[in-house]
Amino acid sequence: MQVRGLLLLLALMLLAATTEAGKNKKEKVKKDGSECEDWRWGPCVPNSKDCGLGYREGTCKDESKKLKCKIPCNWKKKFGADCKYKFESWGGCSAQTGVKTRSGILKKALYNAQCEEIVYVTKPCSSKIKSKSKGQSPMPLF
Repeated sequence: MQVRGLLLLLALMLLAATTEAGKNKKEKVKKDGSECEDWRWGPCVPNSKDCGLGYREGTCKDESKKLKCKIPCNWKKKFGADCKYKFESWGGCSAQTGVKTRSGILKKALYNAQCEEIVYVTKPCSSKIKSKSKGQSPMPLF
């Protein structure tokens, strides 16, 4: 009989602990106290220079917030750090212009950023000729 009582007490303690843990999770989800759902976010503004840590301002009705953000130092400045593109392979080198071209299709626009659907990038052609046997030993002749 004492075993049943002990098991019942243990089950009640376990139930109380899980209920309390569930309450804590619900409280953490809504920590900012804002009920606004239509936030408009501005671009990420770096603290210094043109990349690195910075902040993004958001507004919703009468409320405003600042979020920390980061602009990678190798980002495509022309497109903005909030526009993510899927780029195809580089095209061949144009003998007339001396540049290669490739296009990118918009994959994701973060924070409702205004992004172009398709972008084009160019870069100078390489003067080096790349060998295909990079790091491989030649095949033995039999």
